Amino acid sequence: MAQEVQKGEFEIFDASAYRVGIVSAQFNRDVTDGLLTSALETAEKYGISREKIRVFRVPGSVEIPVILKGLAESKNYDALVALGAVVRGETDHYDYVAKIVSEGVLRVMLDSGIPVGFGVLTCTMKEQALTRAHSGGEAMAAALHSLRILRLEADSRR
Repeated sequence: MAQEVQKGEFEIFDASAYRVGIVSAQFNRDVTDGLLTSALETAEKYGISREKIRVFRVPGSVEIPVILKGLAESKNYDALVALGAVVRGETDHYDYVAKIVSEGVLRVMLDSGIPVGFGVLTCTMKEQALTRAHSGGEAMAAALHSLRILRLEADSRR
């Protein structure tokens, strides 16, 4: 029996001043297109205009961290979002890709101090990934809320 996951409820706030970069893998595009749609819909709920969002498509999830790093170094973005879908196959490739992308995204976050919403699905079957396409929105919300916390804390020290 599947265990129910308890998710936090996030207050929607005005993030219209935020600039966001989204890096989306094309591999498993039927899944990543859903993740991207969900992320963009969530950004709109937070008041972020499409002009303040840039989407970068990369071949696969392995390429996500290096593009995130470049975007973070550009200083053009307040928050970033990583979107991808890694589906287990018959080889060990899944394990390596999942490790590379998750550790790479973590490194970008910690090295740059820029919040990165992690919307890279790691699933056993494609069907699982397809049912989790809403996770792109959750990754966007996580990045926006993390950024808000960092900004509020910085403002409180002034």
